Amino acid sequence: MFSGIQEILLIVLIISGLFLVPRMMNPKASPPQVVLRRPALKFSWTLRLALIVSILWPVACALFFKPWQQDVIPFTTVGIGPVVVGWSIKWVLAGMNNKR
Repeated sequence: MFSGIQEILLIVLIISGLFLVPRMMNPKASPPQVVLRRPALKFSWTLRLALIVSILWPVACALFFKPWQQDVIPFTTVGIGPVVVGWSIKWVLAGMNNKR
């Protein structure tokens, strides 16, 4: 009944109809979507300074004490210890301030 070319053209016509007919209809106006975003974190200069010191202090102590050659105990007490204690105190104080 149909030849091979007519069948292929009919399939192409059906597929193009599936893609073109929805575009020709008027789309419904979607309600404006409200995008909820968290406010950007704003670091104060004191927090930025604390972050930089927290990185540079252990690096400087590592270069001075050379824990890969000697004992690790002085490096952990003088190099990493103050950074951990300082951030722990800040964490506890922030929790106390948020509880109020």
